[in-house]
Amino acid sequence: MPHSFNKIWIHAIWSTKDRHPFIHSNVEHKIYHFISEQFREQGCPVSIINGMPDHVHCLFLLSPQKSIAEVIKQIKGSSSHYINQNNLIVDKFSWQTGYAAYSVSESVVDKVHNYIHIQKQHHAKKTFQQEYDEFIKLYGLENEK
Repeated sequence: MPHSFNKIWIHAIWSTKDRHPFIHSNVEHKIYHFISEQFREQGCPVSIINGMPDHVHCLFLLSPQKSIAEVIKQIKGSSSHYINQNNLIVDKFSWQTGYAAYSVSESVVDKVHNYIHIQKQHHAKKTFQQEYDEFIKLYGLENEK
């Protein structure tokens, strides 16, 4: 085969430091827009970014030249810097160490996109911790915590 092809969708989730509810509705659009631009600069087109005051969900295509770890590290670092430099929140902002990243089959990309789109409605019924615990169980990561 003379060419390489890949299309790897990633659903990434990370939270604010100590899960403080820093990302208020008056700044979330600016933060999500900045994060989206950072993904594009790394060659990782974004389908959607959304979240809650204490965490973010992103659905993006992974660049074949990048690892998930380096993409997320760059996004978290540059967005923390952006938030602090532009005084988008009163306190010093930082993301919690770590993240979750799951591959998404092309057949369920629309479903995951919709799930991320309705985060606020979703979390009216379920806390971040409940959701986190369900993801850990679903992906068989109980022993990794």
